[in-house]
Amino acid sequence: MAVIGGGQAGLAIGYFLRRQGRRFVILERAGSIGSAWRERWESLTLFTPRRYSALPGLPFPGDPDGYPTRDEVIAYLESYGETFELPVELKSEVKKLERGDDGRFRLEVDGRTLAAEQVVVATGPFQTPFVPKLAAKLGDDVFQTHAVGYGRPDEVPRGTVLVVGGGNTGFQIAKELSPTHKVVLSVGSRQKPLPQRVLGRDLFWWLTKARILRKTIDSRLGRKLSTRETLIGSSPRELERRYRAELRPRVVDAEGRSVRFRDGSELEIDAVIWATGYRPDYSWIKLPIFGDAGRLRHRRGVTDVPGLYFLGLTWQHTRGSALIGWVREDAEYISERIAEYQRSRTPTPVGAGAAAQARSVERS
Repeated sequence: MAVIGGGQAGLAIGYFLRRQGRRFVILERAGSIGSAWRERWESLTLFTPRRYSALPGLPFPGDPDGYPTRDEVIAYLESYGETFELPVELKSEVKKLERGDDGRFRLEVDGRTLAAEQVVVATGPFQTPFVPKLAAKLGDDVFQTHAVGYGRPDEVPRGTVLVVGGGNTGFQIAKELSPTHKVVLSVGSRQKPLPQRVLGRDLFWWLTKARILRKTIDSRLGRKLSTRETLIGSSPRELERRYRAELRPRVVDAEGRSVRFRDGSELEIDAVIWATGYRPDYSWIKLPIFGDAGRLRHRRGVTDVPGLYFLGLTWQHTRGSALIGWVREDAEYISERIAEYQRSRTPTPVGAGAAAQARSVERS
């Protein structure tokens, strides 16, 4: 059994596989667990309290009503792997995944080939940083970085910095830069702002009580929510009034040091932070699981290829599927499908009783 990815999704499924007594390995391409978190900016703070930021079996340490920092999340993930003695192989990038002639999956991992009866792809939503093509039109003297390369304000040249992207990442970076830079935030589409706390309770307490985070992608509300980005703890009004940042519409063109916006206005800039999200990269998977426009075909992470699963996708099943505190539900579901698949492939000994049959099941 192979799990690809050593982030929160890979560790969560590892917990359930360990409970099943299954033999497996978690393959992580980076040199450390939780590499996606290490690539985020230094001051990042989760908008989910610690009580809602834990993986199965291990509470998040500290004040349950407080908000963990990036470094706390990294330390927690490392501790999680050690606590449950999860078999993580670092610096093991899977270059190709295909099915061999014997029906088993073949994984090419840095010059070696591994075979597995079942595979979970737990690489998560943060794969390939997306930057619009018009970025190439900016001059060489304009500092540019995707949000994944942004660390702290003193790494960004002084002057006018344009943050492109109206999601939570764009707003948070714009706030952090505002004391030291002239900040302009380009928002392509208006998002619905929600306060971090309502009537003394954290927003996620209310969302949990109302069971909104359990609404599935197949429900009417789920389909509606899945097409919208929600701002948590930020708002355009707050950004303008409290942080003195300027809001502009979508960037449509650029030349040299100048950018042009959808309303026809222009701006001379010194730096750009592209908070424009990520795109999936499954070019290494050589299996018939993709539909129109390369979209992954799955049902709650279960693909049409028997024994192949995905975990940690945005809206894989609910809004919480890609959140650290809710990935456990999809992980447990996938682990049950793994057990079912293994039972279906294990022959039943003739004349054996239930106990003997249970002993004969091969863990893999």
